[in-house]
Amino acid sequence: MLKRLLLVTLFSVNLLQVQAAETNDTNGTEKKKITIEDKQKRSIEKKLQSLIIQKDALDLKIKTNDIWTKIYSNYHTLRELKDKEELLHAQIDALESKKSLSEPEKKALALGKSRMSILTGKLQLLKEYEKDPFKKFLKPPEITTIPNVDNPFNIISAISYIKKLKSDQSDYENRYESIKKVMDKLTERKLLLKKILLLDPDNLKYQEELLDTEDKIATFEPVVEIFNTTQNVYTKKIDEITLNLQADIKKEMEKATSIGMIIIFFILMILLVKYLVRRYMSDNDRFYTINKALNVTFGTLLLFTLLFAYIENVDYLVTILGFASAGIAIAMKDWFMSILGWFVIIIGGSIHVGDRVKFVREGMEYVGDIVDISLLRLTIQEDITLTTYMHNRRAGRIIFVPNNYIFTDMIANYSHAGLKTVWDGIDFMITFDSNVSKATSIAKEVTKKYSKGYTEITRKQLNKLRSQYSMKNTNVEPRIYAFIESYGIKVSAWYHTNAYATLTLRSTISMEIIERLQKEDDITLAFPTQSIYMDKDVPKPQPNLEDVLPERGLY
Repeated sequence: MLKRLLLVTLFSVNLLQVQAAETNDTNGTEKKKITIEDKQKRSIEKKLQSLIIQKDALDLKIKTNDIWTKIYSNYHTLRELKDKEELLHAQIDALESKKSLSEPEKKALALGKSRMSILTGKLQLLKEYEKDPFKKFLKPPEITTIPNVDNPFNIISAISYIKKLKSDQSDYENRYESIKKVMDKLTERKLLLKKILLLDPDNLKYQEELLDTEDKIATFEPVVEIFNTTQNVYTKKIDEITLNLQADIKKEMEKATSIGMIIIFFILMILLVKYLVRRYMSDNDRFYTINKALNVTFGTLLLFTLLFAYIENVDYLVTILGFASAGIAIAMKDWFMSILGWFVIIIGGSIHVGDRVKFVREGMEYVGDIVDISLLRLTIQEDITLTTYMHNRRAGRIIFVPNNYIFTDMIANYSHAGLKTVWDGIDFMITFDSNVSKATSIAKEVTKKYSKGYTEITRKQLNKLRSQYSMKNTNVEPRIYAFIESYGIKVSAWYHTNAYATLTLRSTISMEIIERLQKEDDITLAFPTQSIYMDKDVPKPQPNLEDVLPERGLY
C-alpha cells in the first residue's frame, strides 16, 4: 500500500513537472513570435524610410536641375486647365440652357463666367505648350550658309564656321544628354515608388506619384526617340560639312603655298635684277627708270598670277573684257594712250628721269627736269632758263605732262643719250666801220676760254653716239659768224655749255665780251640811232645792252 502511494506521488510530481515545462515552452514560443514581428516591422519601416529619403533627394534633383520637367510641368498644368475649362464650360452651358434661373443659379453662372475668363487668360499664357511643347528644344541649331573657301582670306572664316558648328553640336548633344538623364531619373523614381508601394501598398499619395511618373515617362519616351533620330542626323550632317570644309581648307592652303612660292620666286628675281642693275649701272637716273619699270612688271605679274589662280572661269573673264574693252577704250582713250605712251617711253629710252626737256603745248613752252615717269604722266620740275627769262617769267613749278602728248606734241630732250651740253649763242652788233676781224677774234677767244671744258665733254659724248646715230657734223669747237644787217654787222658766237646751267655761262661770256670790245678803239657797238654831223667830231655813243646783246639760244 505504501509503495502504491509512493508511486502515485512520484507520478503526480513528474506530471506536474511535465505540465510546467510545457507551459514554459509555450510562453517562450509566443515571446519569440512577438520579437520577430517587431523586428520585421522595424526593418520594413527602416527600408521604407530609406526609400522615401532616396525618392525625395531624386525629386529635388529633378526639380532643380532640369528644364524638361519644367516644360512638362507647364504642359501638365495646361492639360489640367483644359479639363477644368471643359467642365466649367459644360456647367455654364447647362445653366444658360435653362429658361429661368434662381438667384443662386444666377450667382453660380456669373461666378462660372468669371472663372472661365481667368482660365482663358491662363491658357493664353500657356498656349505655346498646347501642341508639341518640346519642339523648340528638339529642333537643332540652324546651319547657316556654308562659306566657300576660294581664297586664303576665307580660310579664317571657314575655321570660325567649323568652330561654331562644333559648338552648336556640343550644345545639342548636351541637350540630348539632359533629356536622357531625365528619363533615367524618372525610371529610377518609378522603381523607388514601386518598392515603396510594395512596403506600403495602401499609401494613396505614392500611388498617385507613381501614376504621374508613369505618365511623364510615357510623354518623354517618344520625345527621346525623336531626339535621338534628330541628333544622329544632325551629327552626321555636321560631320559631313566639317570634313568638306577641312578638305577645302587643306586644298586652299596648298594652293596658297604654291602661289606664295611663285610670288617669292618673282620677288627674288626682281631683287636680283635690281642688284645687278645697281651694281653695273653708274647712271642713277637710268637706274631709277629701270627700277620703276621692274616694279610695274612685278605688279603686273602678281596681278595676272592672282587672277588666273583665283578666277575659276578665265575664259568667261576674257570674253567679258573683250566685249567691254571697246567701250572702255572709247571712254578712256586718253588713259590708254598715256599707258601706251609710257610703254613707248620706257622701251624706247628716248626720255629718262633726270633729263632736261622742253615741252611745247598750245604755244606755251615749259623747260625743266623730269623727276618722275609714272604710268599716266611725266612729272617735270621747272627751272630758271632762257625760256622762263624771256617768256614765262615764272619758274619752280611742278608740271604734269600726260604720256600721250609724246604722240601729238613736241618734246625736246637736252640731255638725251648721256649728253649734258647744248649749243648756246650770243649775238652783238658792231658798226660797219668797226674792225670785224678783231671783233670776231675777241668773241672766239672769250667763248673758247669759258667753254673749253664743255667742249671736251661734248666731243667724248658725240664719239660714243656715232655708233648709234648717223652724225655728219661732230665739230664741237666754238663757232663765230658775221652777218650784214640793216644798221651794222651782227656777230654771232656759238659755244657748248652745261644744259642745266646755261644762263650762268651766258652771263659770264657776255660781260667778258663787252669789257674786251670797250677797250678797242676801232670797234664800235651799233644800235638803231640817228646822228647829225655839225662839222665836228662825233662821239662814240654808249650802247644799250638790251639792244646790243639780244638774247638768243636753244632754250
